[in-house]
Amino acid sequence: MTQLQNFLLFSQEVLAARAAGKAIVALESTIISHGMPYPQNVEMAREVEQIIRDGGAVPATIAIIGGKICVGLSPEQLELLGTSPDAMKVSRRDLPFVLSQGKLGATTVAATMICAELAGISVFVTGGIGGVHRGAETSFDISADLQELAQTSVAVVCAGVKSILDIGLTLEYLETHGVPVISVGQEGFPAFFTRESGFKADFRLDTAEEQAAFIGTKWQLGLKGGVIVSNPVPAAQAMPKEEIDAITTQALQEADAGGVKGKQVTPFLLSRIKQLTDGRSLATNIALVKHNAQVGTALAIAMQAVVAR
Repeated sequence: MTQLQNFLLFSQEVLAARAAGKAIVALESTIISHGMPYPQNVEMAREVEQIIRDGGAVPATIAIIGGKICVGLSPEQLELLGTSPDAMKVSRRDLPFVLSQGKLGATTVAATMICAELAGISVFVTGGIGGVHRGAETSFDISADLQELAQTSVAVVCAGVKSILDIGLTLEYLETHGVPVISVGQEGFPAFFTRESGFKADFRLDTAEEQAAFIGTKWQLGLKGGVIVSNPVPAAQAMPKEEIDAITTQALQEADAGGVKGKQVTPFLLSRIKQLTDGRSLATNIALVKHNAQVGTALAIAMQAVVAR
């Protein structure tokens, strides 16, 4: 633990929350550096943090800065992540490099889960998780997020996975690795921009108390690994499934034709989908992250009661 403290750097707000026993909600930083354009990315980050504060918990946006895992960021650090062209997209394999080289790193879902667990934070809010890419049977392109969910004990509140992925295979992969998928407010598993993917979640649990009891029971049984709490985008901000599916197909074809691969695929597709929807997809993206923050805050508070038993 002493060695670990050499890497973790808590903000004053998060330190105070830990001392007071307040609920803390982890947030990723790749959504700031690679997921949205400036200045909407920084505005969204600040607004999401405030939603968590207003809900009675403390936000802890995570990033790698100056050789440290920063848990909780200052407004200046959020601005740096939102504007720097040098911010690296950091997953599990990249953490040792970015930390040891003192580079600026924005954490993906996988890396944020690792850092949250190291920091003792059990609830993490994001937009959507990575998954099995279309054509993975030949490319083997599977997001590291899924393997992280199989081994790292953090609850991830998200709006499902994007329709740019193979949602059916993503859910099959999660089942194989024993990762439960909970849905909130509906039976169906959401597909990020849309409320329905055409697939069902494993279990429907609508209240934070039910979700916390489920997650607590899983971990108390010694069943390590994460839990997905899939929370659909609010109906008023959801996009029509037929429209987003058609646009996604076009964007995927353009990515393939342009030789876009690896970590660049998702940022390229999100940017292209934003262009093709005249910015409506960005508004939906922001709305779903804010909604997830509300659900995640309630869950983090409910988890405290479970831990206290």
